[in-house]
Amino acid sequence: MARLDGEALLKRLPAVRGRLEPEAALADLIWFRAGGPAEVLYTPADEADLADFLKAAPGDVAVYPIGVGSNLLVRDGGVPGVVIRMGKGFSGLTLEPGDRIRAGAAVLDVRVARYAQEHGLDALTFLRGIPGTIGGALRMNAGAYGGETKDVLVEARAVDRSGTIHVLSNADMKYTYRHCGAPENLIFTSALLQGRPGDRAAIAAAMDKITESREATQPVKSRTGGSTFKNPPGRKSWQLIDQAGMRGFAVGPARVSEMHCNFLINEGGASASQIEALGEAVRAKVKATSGIDLEWEIKRIGLKAGGTA
Repeated sequence: MARLDGEALLKRLPAVRGRLEPEAALADLIWFRAGGPAEVLYTPADEADLADFLKAAPGDVAVYPIGVGSNLLVRDGGVPGVVIRMGKGFSGLTLEPGDRIRAGAAVLDVRVARYAQEHGLDALTFLRGIPGTIGGALRMNAGAYGGETKDVLVEARAVDRSGTIHVLSNADMKYTYRHCGAPENLIFTSALLQGRPGDRAAIAAAMDKITESREATQPVKSRTGGSTFKNPPGRKSWQLIDQAGMRGFAVGPARVSEMHCNFLINEGGASASQIEALGEAVRAKVKATSGIDLEWEIKRIGLKAGGTA
């Protein structure tokens, strides 16, 4: 049975300019408001600090980058190794020549959409509908309302496990639906995004429409992890879940949203294991009724309560 020992791990880690916290609570950082701690939580000062840390950290220490936890489930046993959370050092947002925007990995997608609108740039409006950060959008080819990250990405900067900095083209990312084919050991630090000239008022109106649509159709004010399952080819996950009779189904305080049944909700005090069990119950029922295997879109990390993976 695995047991986290943050103080022991801390002694094995290199000095940083950022912050290292042993056995740091993650539940308050995750939208589900559930789950165990990080053995060590690392907030890098900037890209150089992150690169130096990865270069010097022992190779047997696992690292897990997270954003604002909007599409993440941390299991109750916590996360062994180092959880890396991007902070202010990755919050840059600048306008570059050619109607392009450089955004740090910690910048919220909605902030990029607003920044683009303020500068009269279209094509990035869809980011208003994604409740995460640019780092997460890069890793999962996040999309909404007819747009995807792959449609606007020029290049991404990333650091690998050895501390080497990489610049990846759009093609290097090997994007498919909600998937990035770039190596898993890359931690994204920023993105260069391509906009196009547009009318500020029209862009603002389009963003307002996205906001209204989300509030009318999604439980945006609940403790949720966003869209739970990827849409199978030619189908909608929420329809399959609804047809399986799982709308409103619950495991303890974890419930399938009545408003949008591809969202799971923590109604208060649900454990990560209850939320995951609810998701697996949904998958099993959809498989039994439609023959389709739903694939998790929410990323799940860490150990179960008993210390198993």
